[in-house]
Amino acid sequence: MSELNIQQKQLLFDYCLGLTSEESTAEAKHLIASNKQAAELHSKLQAAFSPLKSIESESCPDALAEGTIWRLNNVARSSQLQLQQLLADEQAKSVTDKSRFWRNLGEMVATAAVIVFVAGVLIAPLNLARQKSRQQACLMQLQRIGDGLNAYRADNEGQLPAVATAAGAPWWKVGYQGKENHSNTRHIWLLTKGGYVQPADFICPGSKLGKVTRLTQAQVQNYNDFPSRNYVTYSFRIRCAKPGQESTGEKKVLIADMSPLFEKLPSDYSKPLNCQPDKDLLNLNSVNHSRRGQNVMFCDGSAEFVKTRQIDTSSDDIFTLQGANKYDGNEVPSCEADAFLAP
Repeated sequence: MSELNIQQKQLLFDYCLGLTSEESTAEAKHLIASNKQAAELHSKLQAAFSPLKSIESESCPDALAEGTIWRLNNVARSSQLQLQQLLADEQAKSVTDKSRFWRNLGEMVATAAVIVFVAGVLIAPLNLARQKSRQQACLMQLQRIGDGLNAYRADNEGQLPAVATAAGAPWWKVGYQGKENHSNTRHIWLLTKGGYVQPADFICPGSKLGKVTRLTQAQVQNYNDFPSRNYVTYSFRIRCAKPGQESTGEKKVLIADMSPLFEKLPSDYSKPLNCQPDKDLLNLNSVNHSRRGQNVMFCDGSAEFVKTRQIDTSSDDIFTLQGANKYDGNEVPSCEADAFLAP
């Protein structure tokens, strides 16, 4: 069994701190599964960091977290420079004075301990900072979709993208490529087919359920809908049975992060949707941002992050249909005032 190199040890360290990307996480898991030394190091790091799991990122106010990150980053940077200097000094010398060697080694160990401690303290604020960054990236993405909608409207006499849908059509069949318009996402797919919005913009940066795959415009033309649920992690307003006149100035929710009611949809289109949300599900925010809230985009093209499912004073839940306690996948709102975003 070969010794772990510095890069592999750093990978395991970052993995235990939750700082790895999706690709690096998979690499770390493979290394742990295939290398006994890596598994032992991973176990030791987990034991060392286990007390830090009790730290809740939500208990730290945003302003305090950001200030803490700035200060601790300075401390960590200073400690790293000290460690690098000590290592450089030791490499430049011949080890003849044992007492001096052990003294410097002790300094290096102490400095390394500071770095480990600082990295541990940074876990909670870094997690919060990461969430904030993804939240902002998602907001910018929705604004790009909004720009695409405005461009589409300009080219189509002010109309929102829409396909002809039969009454009672199953709006939950995301990824269905048949001729029938059996998905609420087919309307919004027109933005991609027309080149108004890039396919990757329909994957929230905070979502773990999405799959960002680059599709060429030629490939896009071969699809009637998003290729699968993994290609779209937002939920879209279902038009009511008798839609009224659209207005670009209305503050009406059009798109939001994925609905907590329909995170998992049947992969077999021949089976019916059977969703009976319980009390907990009726109070959850979107999974895209760790249940902290959801970004929403309005018909006027603006977007914002909200921590509640009730957007205005009407107390209307944007993820549920008024009066419904179960969903078969073909329901529609009875009026414009009932916002219902799905799937």
